[in-house]
Amino acid sequence: MESTRQAKISRLLQKELSEIFRQQTAKTHGTIVSVSIVRVSPDLSVAKVYLSIFPGEKSQEVLESIKKSAKTIRYELAQKVRFQLRKTPELTFFIDDSLDYAANIDRLLAED
Repeated sequence: MESTRQAKISRLLQKELSEIFRQQTAKTHGTIVSVSIVRVSPDLSVAKVYLSIFPGEKSQEVLESIKKSAKTIRYELAQKVRFQLRKTPELTFFIDDSLDYAANIDRLLAED
């Protein structure tokens, strides 16, 4: 179960990462990256960041690019949260496919 502190830090990281990705994707027209959810480990050292990437065809390519620049993203995040957090957690990025999963279920239900 997630503690109150973990939940607060998750929301803070989600808000700040969303802003970072919004600024970066403003430069690349046609691609939208949004942060679906952030899960922080109990010791606050690792954050799993789940991303929704539109369009879906580019999702793997964009995710690889984000993973390569993870240290830069972590540095930018650290600059934004330096007064709230003593240490910025390590970031690991994943694709959030829950929307695709829900769309697939809707499509299967519509076939009946």
